[in-house]
Amino acid sequence: VTEVLQKRAMAEAVIFSRKSTSPILKKKSRHTSRNPKRYASASGRQSGNSVDSDKYSRSRVDNVDLSSLPGMRTFSDRALLGLLKTFASIHRDKTIINWNNDFRLGAGVGAASVNLNFGMDAGWAVEGAVGSSYKIDATYLSPHVNMASRMCSATKQYGVYLLLSQAVQKLLSENAQEKLRHVDTVTVKGSSVQQKIFTYDAQVREDFFLYSRTASQADMDADRYSPAIWNIDQDLLAMRNHICDEFMDAFNRGRDEYLAGNWPEAIDWLKSADKIMYERALDEGYSTEIYNEEFQSLANWTDNDDAAEQRTLMGDGPCQRLIAYMEELGGVAPSGWTGYRPLTSK
Repeated sequence: VTEVLQKRAMAEAVIFSRKSTSPILKKKSRHTSRNPKRYASASGRQSGNSVDSDKYSRSRVDNVDLSSLPGMRTFSDRALLGLLKTFASIHRDKTIINWNNDFRLGAGVGAASVNLNFGMDAGWAVEGAVGSSYKIDATYLSPHVNMASRMCSATKQYGVYLLLSQAVQKLLSENAQEKLRHVDTVTVKGSSVQQKIFTYDAQVREDFFLYSRTASQADMDADRYSPAIWNIDQDLLAMRNHICDEFMDAFNRGRDEYLAGNWPEAIDWLKSADKIMYERALDEGYSTEIYNEEFQSLANWTDNDDAAEQRTLMGDGPCQRLIAYMEELGGVAPSGWTGYRPLTSK
């Protein structure tokens, strides 16, 4: 921890020294750069090689408004787009798809599938080399890296492919924010901060190959980026085609009732939303075979027969997760409910 704090303090000194136009301060900054250990005074008192950890949460970097940085909305949009384009690409790449049918992996019964889940958070990180004399790897250390990891792990609980924190949602363009769904308000393991978590409702489709682009075409699209892409890109429209206004209205009402502590009403609305999703899946002809097998754990709150499992897989993961949580506690909000819950698993 001490090394992380010292490196962050060094980075702070570089970042914040740019705001100063005083020749004296600039000279001091150049002098300090030749003595890295002195940088620790930017965020904590130093005694020998130690850093005052009490200053950790009061760092100047932690108080920087990322949205005020030039180009941050475009940068954040591109980061989310990169994950979504990766999601689409792995489900249309023939080489990757063939691995799903490889006998060595699935034993001929489809026991394995290739997929990716994503978690996102925004904030500072310290890059460093970690390892031994035999093997050293670059790694990134910070609470925000841990938060992104928690978001990725939580995708399995909610039956979605991507979760992002409120910190990321605030940095996105308005067009991108309109496509996100607020699924819950939580605290994650290792943090007491309450925050909304969001998903982009990406669904696996067997016709992603119809929207493939050559590398040069993809580069051209990237160069011509504008926020309008969220409303016109074929991949983005296809993976979110299963979401309709009726479903969103029912889910938002159910989620709001859940957060407000009106759990009986919340369960009714969320079951209604889940039914809408299931019926829409039937109408659109989606096959349950394209759903990630790891989401089958969501069937635990229904009967454990094949029909119930298929019904669950074709429904909505966040609806089912919130319903399961409320029913585990008797369907009534506990006394002292404050509108959020802890995610207990990493």
